[in-house]
Amino acid sequence: MNTLRDILAAATPTDTGFTANIPANWLQGRTAYGGLSSALALHAAQGIEPDLPPLRSAQVSFIGPLAGDITVTATKLRRGRNAAFIQSDITSDAGLGYRATFVFMAPQQSRVDLDAAAPATRTPPTADDKLYVGPPEFFTGNFEFFDYKDEPGAATWLRWARLRDRSALDPMVEMLAIGDALPPAAFKLFGKEFVPLSSLTWIINLLTPEPRTTDGWWLLAAESSFARGGCSSQTMAVWNADGVKVAEGMQSVAIFG
Repeated sequence: MNTLRDILAAATPTDTGFTANIPANWLQGRTAYGGLSSALALHAAQGIEPDLPPLRSAQVSFIGPLAGDITVTATKLRRGRNAAFIQSDITSDAGLGYRATFVFMAPQQSRVDLDAAAPATRTPPTADDKLYVGPPEFFTGNFEFFDYKDEPGAATWLRWARLRDRSALDPMVEMLAIGDALPPAAFKLFGKEFVPLSSLTWIINLLTPEPRTTDGWWLLAAESSFARGGCSSQTMAVWNADGVKVAEGMQSVAIFG
C-alpha cells in the first residue's frame, strides 16, 4: 500500500512545488481521490512561503482527471499583515486537473466570540466494533470506516473515518486528506443502483488552528439539500473524537444519471 506519507517522501522538489506519482491505490475511477489531491496541493503551498499562519480556508476546483505522474505548483497570490493567499495547481499529461486557493491567517483579537456549532453526539467506534476497509485497488483501502446501522437520512452520510497510516503528517494535510472521504450524499437518492457522481468544487473552512483528535478518528457528515438537473449541492462537517466540530464545508457535485 502506497500511503500519503510514501507519496510525499518520494516526491521530487522543484522551485515552485514538486513532482510526484499518484499510485493506483489512490484512484477513484480514472482520477485521484480529491482528498489526496488537496493534501498534496496544501503540502506544496506550505513549502513555498516561510512561517505561514494556520490554514483557515480552501477553495477547490476539481477540473479534470489526475493519475500517474503529476506536477504540483504553488504560487503566492498575496501576503498581507494578517493573511496569505496561495494558489496550488496540479497538472498531469492530460493537462490542468486541480486548482485550489488556500487562505492562511493567524488568530486575531476580536470582541466577537461565537460558537453555535452543535457538538457531535456520537462517540468513536470501540475495539469491538466492526470496521470497514475498502479494496486495496481503490482509494478507500487507505482508510478505516465505521458506519451506523441507523441511517441518519435519505440524502445524508454520517461516518467515522481515519487514515490507516497517518504518522508524521501535518495536521492540516491530514484534515484535507480525510475531509473528502465520504461518497457524495446524493448517492443515497439512488438506493442500490450505481450512478456515477463527481465533485466539481469544494469549500472547506477550518474552525481551529490545529485540528487534533484521538486515535485518528474523525466523524464526517454530508447532506444534500438540492439535486436536480444533474447537479447536487451538499453541506459537510467534520468533528473530532471529543465531539468538537473542526471543519465545515460545501460541495457542488455532478450527477451523470
